[in-house]
Amino acid sequence: MSIITGACLCGAVHYQVETPVNWCAHCHCTICRKAHGAAFVTWFGVPKKVLTLLAGSTLVRWYRSSNRARRGFCNFCGSTLFFEAQSSPDEMQITLASITSRHHLAPQGHVFWNEHVHWVELEDSLPRLTGQSQAQPPQASEAGLVS
Repeated sequence: MSIITGACLCGAVHYQVETPVNWCAHCHCTICRKAHGAAFVTWFGVPKKVLTLLAGSTLVRWYRSSNRARRGFCNFCGSTLFFEAQSSPDEMQITLASITSRHHLAPQGHVFWNEHVHWVELEDSLPRLTGQSQAQPPQASEAGLVS
């Protein structure tokens, strides 16, 4: 077991997790792409009980991005750090790019490959899994912030 640390862009929110992690994968779903402004987002999953917020816990805000999930971000700089899905209530997903310590995590596959963008060519040999995301997040008036 080892410790992985991470933070948001401005450094106000700091976290640590104990390894091993459950998994690590690139997500190509429409909502992740829109939320991050990127072709895909790389997440790793851990049991919630191994996540500790070291600083900035009062700055983490939650956005319900669908009726099945919510995303945690720094209220100061806007960095998305966390993802919680109703289908995995005991797991927290964390952005791989937010890690600040040395680690050996590597993506094990691509998820929601059927929603990937066609303007980025990926030539790795990782498995490509399809799935049904909720392609459109709720409208701002329906979703709002939750705490």
